[in-house]
Amino acid sequence: MKLVRAAWRLLVGVKDALVLVAMLLFFALIFAALSARPGSRPITDGALVLALDGPVVEQPEEPAAFAALSGQDVPRQFRLRDVLRALEAARTDARVKAVVLDLDRYGGAYPAAAGEMADAIGRVRRAGKPVLAYASGYTDSGYRLAAAASEIWVNPLAGALFTGPGGSQPYLKGLIDRLGVNVHVYRVGRFKAAVEPLIRADQSPEAREANRALYSVLLEQWLDGVRRARPNARVAEFLAQPQRFVLAANGDIAQANRAAGVVDRLGDRAEFNRRVAEVAGADATKKDGYRRIGYDQWVAANPLPTRGDAVGVLTVAGNIVDGEAGPGTAAGDTIADALNKGLATGNLKALVVRVDSPGGSVLASERIRQAILTAKGRGLPVVVSMGGLAASGGYWVSTPADVIFAEPGTITGSIGIFGVIPTFERALAKVGVTGDGVTAAPLGGQPDVLRGTNAAFDTVLQSSIENGYRQFVTRVAQSRRLSPARVDEIGQGRVWAGGTARQIGLVDRFGSLNDAVAEAARRAKLDPAGVRPMYLEKEPGWAARLAQSFAGDDEDAAGGTARTMAGTDPFAREAAAQRATALAALADARALATGGSIQARCLQCAGLGPATGGTRGDARLLDLLLLKLGLGD
Repeated sequence: MKLVRAAWRLLVGVKDALVLVAMLLFFALIFAALSARPGSRPITDGALVLALDGPVVEQPEEPAAFAALSGQDVPRQFRLRDVLRALEAARTDARVKAVVLDLDRYGGAYPAAAGEMADAIGRVRRAGKPVLAYASGYTDSGYRLAAAASEIWVNPLAGALFTGPGGSQPYLKGLIDRLGVNVHVYRVGRFKAAVEPLIRADQSPEAREANRALYSVLLEQWLDGVRRARPNARVAEFLAQPQRFVLAANGDIAQANRAAGVVDRLGDRAEFNRRVAEVAGADATKKDGYRRIGYDQWVAANPLPTRGDAVGVLTVAGNIVDGEAGPGTAAGDTIADALNKGLATGNLKALVVRVDSPGGSVLASERIRQAILTAKGRGLPVVVSMGGLAASGGYWVSTPADVIFAEPGTITGSIGIFGVIPTFERALAKVGVTGDGVTAAPLGGQPDVLRGTNAAFDTVLQSSIENGYRQFVTRVAQSRRLSPARVDEIGQGRVWAGGTARQIGLVDRFGSLNDAVAEAARRAKLDPAGVRPMYLEKEPGWAARLAQSFAGDDEDAAGGTARTMAGTDPFAREAAAQRATALAALADARALATGGSIQARCLQCAGLGPATGGTRGDARLLDLLLLKLGLGD
């Protein structure tokens, strides 16, 4: 018996020792990951590789740490200002012999953001440095970047096809009716099309008119940018009649691209890598065969300036929601707290509000606006810099500005609000559930999900929405020095491109975030060359930094076998785009059903931006719907 007890104690001791060793290794791994810095390795001469394997956004969401540790594919989002800073540094740094744009898995960006990146690429090229772009297939947004390169490569078995903005979107009224759901909509604005998918089976004439005008402007801006970068390419002809070029090439899209001057070279990745090695130097120890500088390493080696007077930059990015949330979502309390902390501790001389949002909760939008007014009340000049999207609630939070900057491709306006409340009396009646009862007042038990809303409740909600719209119009009128009648005329929920928005008075000037910071400095009577931006954002936690260390770019990632396995030809890209559209529709429906009862949101704007998609829950729901309909794999 003593021998058995001794053996048991030995086994327990061995088990405890193994657990301890495993824990020590785990925490050592975490410490090493958190301590590592991409820029800690010395940077040698080579090609700066921008493998944009994901969408480019204003403020990336935090990756899930344990998803990265478990080996799951963690989609990466790239911060626009980091990409621009990397390109600007590459323009003047002699160690960068060339820039490689790896766009095989590029996730897109809003037109304004794509334009900014293309301009930065053009500056690198004009500085005398080769810029080489590669992709198996190019989309509109990806080609906007590639067009600025000195050489555009495409895989000979794939090619580039352009679609222009716009397309079909799902309308859910038929499904909602079949499910027996009653959707009660309260809105103001003839062009406020955000709720149309819930109450119509097709697009309204007003929405069709507004979208056609918006898409025409965005397409012309895209064509103009491509023409300026590649004046000899017949891109407009290829866009208008792709079938003519493809038929002339016997169905070979890549050859059709080259015949139209859309691309310069046809070749697989191995041939492209050999070309990069010619201009940036060969390195047989690298998987891709050339001397390279990793993106994360380069960004870390070129940090933001730390000297000079601080101009606060408050980022309002993503859907505007009540309460608190992490990066990539514009939570009212989180953003207000970040600004208040910056005012208390940052010794700010001016404030720039960087807006990249389709809007959302009216209450949260007003919470952010009031925080900005607090800064203005302390004597700080306030300048708004609109990114790719600043619509509805995104414009609401812009109204305290002394001056508003935007890009010609910025999507803005959508001045209008709405409310949506679903009730389920018809659906419940189908399964034998009904509701009954008495109330002591007209609004008693309202909204009643069992029996629907009553006339008094509907009148109160619609009146509240109309009052909210009047407040929106009043804020815009005071900010833009326009009459309320004029704001109402250009409002009504209509979405405008930045160029048109400037003509009608919603925007003051064209310019980038850097231009807005310089203007804020001048208004604070400071030398723009002597100021630095202080970003008023929450620092990522240890879990997010751990996930980023695992999701960051690997030195040999570009050109690696794993990256070339998935389909990136035009057909695969189109299928992925359609899935992203369906996911966005589900996410939009969820936002309408679960968001605040009163919203200033531009849902139709999301389809013009990066393919961030919906949540994992949305993806699972889509798969179940496709399986039910017999459309799954």
